[in-house]
Amino acid sequence: MTNTSTHHNMDSMLTLAIPLSLTEEICDFLLLNPQWASGFSIVDAQGMGQGAALLTAIEKVQGRSKRKLIMVVGEQTQLMQLVTALGEKIKNSDVAYWVTPVNSFGRF
Repeated sequence: MTNTSTHHNMDSMLTLAIPLSLTEEICDFLLLNPQWASGFSIVDAQGMGQGAALLTAIEKVQGRSKRKLIMVVGEQTQLMQLVTALGEKIKNSDVAYWVTPVNSFGRF
């Protein structure tokens, strides 16, 4: 059974797809701003397609770039404030983001 009573405002998930070089800066920003991100997860990923910046020789050969995905679950309004603040700080077109609905969030 999932306890959602303390997480009733967790209606959205922000996913940031970032270059490896920005990992520490963005993690530090999130940790310093718990009002927007009380916690987050980071996973390794690879970006492919027109938006992928291929920087190294191996990335150019493989056709994909190494990335990190940072996922933050929270209230949509606060997540959009986070996107705005982070965008003002980072100013890097190689960072992509998207927000998706969360139907349920809780802890065992």
